[in-house]
Amino acid sequence: MSMMGEFREFAVRGNVLDLAVAVVIGAAFGKIVTAFVDGIVMPLVGMLLGGFDLSEAAVVLKGGQLDAAGKEIVAPVLLKYGLLLQAVADFAIVAFAIFLVVKAVNRLRRQPEAAPAAPPEEVALLTEIRDLLRVRAP
Repeated sequence: MSMMGEFREFAVRGNVLDLAVAVVIGAAFGKIVTAFVDGIVMPLVGMLLGGFDLSEAAVVLKGGQLDAAGKEIVAPVLLKYGLLLQAVADFAIVAFAIFLVVKAVNRLRRQPEAAPAAPPEEVALLTEIRDLLRVRAP
């Protein structure tokens, strides 16, 4: 079989198509979550913190330098921990959503345990006879 034929067989296999669909949907869902966190969650958190814009939160490691005219010649060095907090919030929301999906799928996959099959009629009759003989035996 040629390499192209092998690739075609691989690409049309069900699992590969499912994975491709999942990646596309996951990327779109990630954009939705990012917009939700950036546009709704973080402004609310900032409001609760007294109007503080968390996305701009940073620690200055080294201040910027200005020339004689007051123009900045060296930008300040910052640790932007606010962006990290937003990314953590994005991750937490996506992880929780995936957890809910996996939990629902697992619930659907679980099959109720079937009741044990009744023993054949002969075995049931012999068991009954044995139990009767035990009761009457001295």
